[in-house]
Amino acid sequence: MSFETSNTFRGRSLTAAGDWSVDEQRYLYDQTRKLKHAWHHGSESDLDPFRIQAPKELSVWLMFLEASTRTKESFRNAANFHNATLNTFDAATSSIGKKSESLVDTVKMLYGYSKRSIFIIRSKMEGVCLALSEQLGDYAGRLGRERPVFLNAGDGRHEHPTQEFLDEFTFLEQLNWDTKKIHVALIGDLLHGRTVHSKADGLKIFDQVIVDLVAPPELNMPTNYVTRMQENGFTIRTFTSIQDYLEKNAKEELSPIWYFTRLQLERMGDEIRDREAELRQAVTFYNPAWMEDLPDGCKFYHPLPRHRERPVIPNFLDQTPLNGWDGQSGNGYFTRIMELALVAGHVGDDFKGQVGQNAIAKVQRSHSLDLGSAVDTLNVAKDYIKEIPVTRKTRVEDQWKVGIKPVDDGTVIDHIAKGKSQKEIWDRIDRIRRLLKLNVRGSHGVFHSNVTVKDGDKDTHKKQKIFKGIMSLPDVQEITPTQLKKLAAASPGCTVNVIANQSVQKKYRLDMPPRIYNFEDISCANPDCVTAKAAYQNVSPYFYRTTGDTFHAGIVAGDTSMEIFGSWRERSLKISFRREAKSIDAKSIDAKSIDAKSIDAKSIDDAVGLTC
Repeated sequence: MSFETSNTFRGRSLTAAGDWSVDEQRYLYDQTRKLKHAWHHGSESDLDPFRIQAPKELSVWLMFLEASTRTKESFRNAANFHNATLNTFDAATSSIGKKSESLVDTVKMLYGYSKRSIFIIRSKMEGVCLALSEQLGDYAGRLGRERPVFLNAGDGRHEHPTQEFLDEFTFLEQLNWDTKKIHVALIGDLLHGRTVHSKADGLKIFDQVIVDLVAPPELNMPTNYVTRMQENGFTIRTFTSIQDYLEKNAKEELSPIWYFTRLQLERMGDEIRDREAELRQAVTFYNPAWMEDLPDGCKFYHPLPRHRERPVIPNFLDQTPLNGWDGQSGNGYFTRIMELALVAGHVGDDFKGQVGQNAIAKVQRSHSLDLGSAVDTLNVAKDYIKEIPVTRKTRVEDQWKVGIKPVDDGTVIDHIAKGKSQKEIWDRIDRIRRLLKLNVRGSHGVFHSNVTVKDGDKDTHKKQKIFKGIMSLPDVQEITPTQLKKLAAASPGCTVNVIANQSVQKKYRLDMPPRIYNFEDISCANPDCVTAKAAYQNVSPYFYRTTGDTFHAGIVAGDTSMEIFGSWRERSLKISFRREAKSIDAKSIDAKSIDAKSIDAKSIDDAVGLTC
């Protein structure tokens, strides 16, 4: 059965702000503007064009596995506006909590209760909507039914796209619908705040974007989101506190849009929580005299709720012209009415513009590192595994002399982590040995070559040592395509020499693959990710490369890690390989009780391997 439609919104899940293109987001705001005008100034009949037709065949499920007030109630009222069949899923009494049922199995059951379904999900599991969209989409295809829609109402520290859309709508109101330029200050807990993370893509609706990040170092915006903003052409400025921000800028240099987020203490380690007062003061507008320093027309916003005892926007500001957060909250009703109308296919037939691609569509797996493929060849890996023609049979004794025993027959892995520090190279060698299970005879080490380089700005040159790793493996007579793929992920830039009769017979140069999936030795380090083994959701992770050797988890559409991982605290994912011997169950780690600074990188490495 086919469900083809010319409406590009119908059946589209919204898992992250970047799933919808700039054109689609602007269309959403334009339609919401018309709806809001009709709601305030028109009659009931003026609202009918925005209501979903034949709504009774459509079920809207509110699946809030974490507490919520504004998001949940605005979606409830938005569904009531459409007269859709509204179902509230009670997580506290469900078999998910009581009988340890997987979320996928639960949603499959609920999906069978109506012809069309929209699931609005909030969960601490990051990437859950993308995972469900992928798995239930396949399930619907097998049944010959229209796939369900999943709207992300906030997943852990990842994103909150529907909040982002109401924020951008609110900003546009303040800017009188001008999309040429926006200057916004993001203030507060930028590390854990998913609403500010969504702005890395959401702010792209503006032609020119200046973002001022105001947070103490412990609460800084994760590096990968800063990088994404820069890649999107945003100008980024950083400040450690509100006072620092005000002191370093003249009135006209300050943003007219201040967006605050609360301190998410429940996601912090003990050491950071012990400094709560200091961190909170840095991002609280506690001094009434500061109001005189603000630019004309300045507005404060907040996704809410505010802390009732120690709010970052104090109560003395409630009755001032700075209060933009009350109107911002009300806009959630209108944007979510329109989001439901769009994904249901009722609105959007007249849309013209670029269509966005969600993370599922972005994963072009034909050129990915797929270790679960039934056909284990190097054909699909040609972009990152290149066989170098051997023009002459090089005698092995010509090479690898110092400290490395030549092999008559076997394999030599060369140029391991070339140019890195000696410690990094030894770590890489150890990683390769564990990953490929090279518990065999061999010799390996770190070696150097002298190269001539320019001596700074001088006209002279100097000798410089460039280090690299080498592994000589006489017991490895051949290397399989799967091993080459793993090695490409573990140590891009290395070369593999297959030796027979004391001569190099085959030579491969390995680069970093663009995407990785079906690789059981690589996993997402974030214990809140839906792919984490401790989540027991049976969802396989995949990773796609962004810049350099940095990868994002595809299931989470962008980013994750936790402060427990010490120097891997940044939320940009790097490939990680599990230890074989010293492993611990993720369930035994309570992230909220461990602070990053109390654990050094070595102890983490020994426990769970190099992770994310």
